Amino acid sequence: MRAIVASTLAALLLGGATMAHAGNQIYEPLAASVQAALHAAVADQAPLDASFQRSPEGSRWLAEMSRRMAKRIPDETYRLELLRAIHYEATRAGLDPQLVLGLIQVESGFKKYALSSAGARGYMQVMPFWVKLIGNQESNLFHMRTNLRFGCTILRHYLDMERGDLFRALGRYNGSLGRPEYPNMVRAAWEHNWAYPSFRLAQNP
Repeated sequence: MRAIVASTLAALLLGGATMAHAGNQIYEPLAASVQAALHAAVADQAPLDASFQRSPEGSRWLAEMSRRMAKRIPDETYRLELLRAIHYEATRAGLDPQLVLGLIQVESGFKKYALSSAGARGYMQVMPFWVKLIGNQESNLFHMRTNLRFGCTILRHYLDMERGDLFRALGRYNGSLGRPEYPNMVRAAWEHNWAYPSFRLAQNP
């Protein structure tokens, strides 16, 4: 196991990992108030804040992240659309967009239609039971923003459950609570491939 983890970490550090380590979030009953709050969080489909791409900080972030992602997603138009959505949904959920980029790299390798053996779907490998819990009949987990909205909302939920403990929150996200392999891989991808000075743009509520 140590050899496998070491080789995977090495690939992540080099930015060439193709293996996906799909999430398998475990179903846990939610208190009615928590379920209602999560449902409200994923239901809001406000358009992306246009001020992001107009700001100097946003433009620099997009240009740099686009350069780093080019080998994974050659289509520049689609790549920029994805990056804008990731930044918006991550920031909206109170997450570091670079953390979310690292998680997506490990979970799906940036494959929109990734499907795990457990049934987890899309960029952030969201389990379908979440649609029944907090979504609606129109929630398509292969839709870019829907997948990112659910994934970021779920990770935020786990962080709140674990009182900000990212190691444990990532373990819950992957269904491997208490084991170091997955949190270490996400952190390696985040720090070595997507690290960037943090900034936060004001967004429409």
